[in-house]
Amino acid sequence: MADIAALMKLIEPEAKALGLDLVRVAFFGGKSDPTLQVMAERPDTRQLDIADCEALSRRISDKFDEIDPIEEAYRLEVSSPGIDRPLTRVKDWADWSGFDARVKLAAPLDGRKQFDGRIVSSDGDSVTLGVNKLGEVTVPLAQIASAKLILTDALIKATAPLSTEGVDQIVEDAPRRGAGKIQLEG
Repeated sequence: MADIAALMKLIEPEAKALGLDLVRVAFFGGKSDPTLQVMAERPDTRQLDIADCEALSRRISDKFDEIDPIEEAYRLEVSSPGIDRPLTRVKDWADWSGFDARVKLAAPLDGRKQFDGRIVSSDGDSVTLGVNKLGEVTVPLAQIASAKLILTDALIKATAPLSTEGVDQIVEDAPRRGAGKIQLEG
């Protein structure tokens, strides 16, 4: 199995050289489909376009061809973190304060290994979530096995593309169940 910390040290300078922030490096798929997943974003937009993915993929491939840090064959996947993005960095908790997250713990806290709630605050060592029926729950970041944003209308609105360049037409649908939708056609 690949050493993720060592891979991050190799990949991060390649992302930075392109003006990107590294969000996550993960290795999954086991023996049947080993995949090195690299998520990155532009710090000013929190987005990544296809040209960014291609450029980062090339830089990583070139770097890995030089030093070969992974012994077995694998697939390289470079992508944006997406709308329901993983929360992997300390800064993510402050950046996404006020939005809903699903937090899975390595070990139970108050008898639970998962909490879904609104991100209330983070102090760099822990995050406080507002959890329905429980109130505020503070979780040490060191105990979090994985965390990600939960797809909600508020998140969709907050992460709408900054530009609709290349879209032929914007069609506004009539509101349904109290929420309007915008459909991009092109």
